[in-house]
Amino acid sequence: MLSIRKLGKAYAGAQRRTVLSGIDLDLAPGDYVAVMGESGIGKSTLLNLVAGLDRPDAGSIRLDGVDVATLDDDALTALRRTSMGFVFQAFHVLPYLSVAQNVGLPLSLVGIADPEARERVGAMLEAVGLADRGASLPRELSGGELQRVAIARALVHGPRLVLADEPTGNLDPDSAAGVLRLLREQVKANRAAGILVTHSRAAAATADRVLTLSRDGLREAAVT
Repeated sequence: MLSIRKLGKAYAGAQRRTVLSGIDLDLAPGDYVAVMGESGIGKSTLLNLVAGLDRPDAGSIRLDGVDVATLDDDALTALRRTSMGFVFQAFHVLPYLSVAQNVGLPLSLVGIADPEARERVGAMLEAVGLADRGASLPRELSGGELQRVAIARALVHGPRLVLADEPTGNLDPDSAAGVLRLLREQVKANRAAGILVTHSRAAAATADRVLTLSRDGLREAAVT
C-alpha cells in the first residue's frame, strides 16, 4: 500500500545538509511500524515527505500506486484529506468546537454530511472511550482524553495511512500507555498502515516492527 524507494532530502544553506538518503520502506494494510533515531536525524522530515508537506530531492513515495512527490498542491491536499490521518504531540484541537465537532472536521472536508457523519463520529467516540464526551469542550478534557480525540479525528474518515509524530510526548506514563494501546488497536481495526515516530522505547515496543533511522538509512532494530 505504501512503497518508498531511494528517498532522499537535503536542505540548502551555508553548507548543503543531507537529512535523508536511500530510504526504503514497504507497508501493507494493517502494518504498524515505529521509527526511532537520535534527535535531528530526520524522523519528522520523513513523515513530512510521506504526507506531501515537503518535497523529496530523490526517490519516490507511492501510496496505493500514486507517487505523492509528483502531485501538485491541490492534488496533495485532496490526498491528505481522503487517505491520510495525522496524530501529533500537540493535540491541535479547536478550542471553540465541541469534541464531536472536532472529530467530525475531516468528514466535512470531504463532503460527508449527516446522518452518516453523525454516525461515524459517534462510532469513533465509542471506540476511543469518549462516547459521553461529545458535547464537551476541549478545556474540559485531560491531556490523555485530548489525545484520544486526536486519534478519533485522525481515523474517522477511514484513512489508508496514519502518521503519528511523538503522540505521547505531552502525556504522563499511564495516559501514554492507554493512548499507544488505542492507536495500535484502531490502526489494526481500520486496516490502515501506520507509522509512529518516537524517542520512547516503550512506545516503539507497541508497534509490529521497530526501525532505526540513521545516516546509513532505515534499518530494522530490536527494542528491549
